[in-house]
Amino acid sequence: MSTSAEAGLRDGRVVRLTPAPYDDPVARGLVARVQAEYTERYGGPDAAVVDPAEFLPPVGLFLVAEVDGVPAGCGAWRVHEPGVVEIKRMYVEPALRRLGLAQVLLDALELTAARAGHRAVVLNSGYRQPEALALYERAGYGPVPGYGVYADAPGAVFLGKELPLELPEEVPSWAS
Repeated sequence: MSTSAEAGLRDGRVVRLTPAPYDDPVARGLVARVQAEYTERYGGPDAAVVDPAEFLPPVGLFLVAEVDGVPAGCGAWRVHEPGVVEIKRMYVEPALRRLGLAQVLLDALELTAARAGHRAVVLNSGYRQPEALALYERAGYGPVPGYGVYADAPGAVFLGKELPLELPEEVPSWAS
């Protein structure tokens, strides 16, 4: 995904997905909102160490989602171990939740990771994010062993799934 691409939301609006550096001002603003949400839900920001270079192609990807020209959400992947990527910084603005934007982001992240040659994806969420856990369950994620700074944290939820080995010849417009 080298340029921006579009997909539709349930309310008919168009979402534009654009790769951006993790330290881009728009990306930083969205990451700050993610961290504020973590602070509200868990009492503090995510303590996992993040190097912005981990989200630069070809070793990673950070996507910004815009609706009506306004930043509406984000999501990213970085290499976790050979062949496996980790989803990070999934976020949708509260006013745009329940419209399918998180699913659009997740689909784009999975497809771009698979197109980059990765075979599986993992992520870390938490029990205070029931909407996220429901999204991942619907998308076929299941339990995986804990890892990183939250490996043994109470309430941490670790999920993963295999990515398709064969990709469809026709892919959504945002994935080309």
